[in-house]
Amino acid sequence: MKDNNHSLPKEYLENKVFDILDDIIGFYDDLSFNAFGFLSKGVQGVAFIDTYFYSSIQGTLDSINLILKQGRINDSFALLRKYYDSCIINIYIILYSDENCSSEHLIVEEINNWVKGRSQLPSFGIMRDYIKNSQELKDFSKLLNKDNIYKIIKDRCNDHVHYNYYQYALLNDNNIHQERMKPLNDFTHDLERIFVLHLSYIFNLCNHYIMSSNYRDCMDCGIKPPEGCEYWVAPFVQEIFDKYVKRVRPDIAEYIKKHTEMELE
Repeated sequence: MKDNNHSLPKEYLENKVFDILDDIIGFYDDLSFNAFGFLSKGVQGVAFIDTYFYSSIQGTLDSINLILKQGRINDSFALLRKYYDSCIINIYIILYSDENCSSEHLIVEEINNWVKGRSQLPSFGIMRDYIKNSQELKDFSKLLNKDNIYKIIKDRCNDHVHYNYYQYALLNDNNIHQERMKPLNDFTHDLERIFVLHLSYIFNLCNHYIMSSNYRDCMDCGIKPPEGCEYWVAPFVQEIFDKYVKRVRPDIAEYIKKHTEMELE
């Protein structure tokens, strides 16, 4: 591959966004492993939807990392929109399955048909509104969206996807002098907030995905688990919670700590 980053300044190539991407990529790798073994609700023949979905998200972030290092900020924003979509899809599937799966209706047709390739999921807007209007999540969603930042992020990503402004096309050409640090900083801001959104909803909906392995390890070995260990948080989750949720949205961190059964520090 031709080296396209030769003209990029040192402050670009050593920007904190690449460390952030490494952290988030590693998190989804660990989350995918932690989610394995928990059966998906409402579907036939596919046991662990979320495990493989998290691996797919990890792949998208890997792609962002690669092309961002080549200076392709415009393409990176396009994939950032895909990452945002993936987070909303994952949250919607978990929530919709929880609310529509029962002993009388073991198969949730909308999700099952999507898994089987028979039909598509609803549009992004419908899924987003379903999440926001859920009685279980309504208060949390209102807090998360209090500054309207996710609409701003979506609009910014769409501007890049559709070349709504000429300068966005120039951000994919390293041979043209173009101010890159401002859009790179915007990208970093948006990436962190999408990640906080996804992790926060997982805390609200899927405590079993973020718990320590102690409980399962004991059960697998035929040992009685320590009292209350099902509420222990996996070390990789606590670390990422401290590093990103507490820093980026301390109000969200406090809400989660107040409302979750998990033992967060």
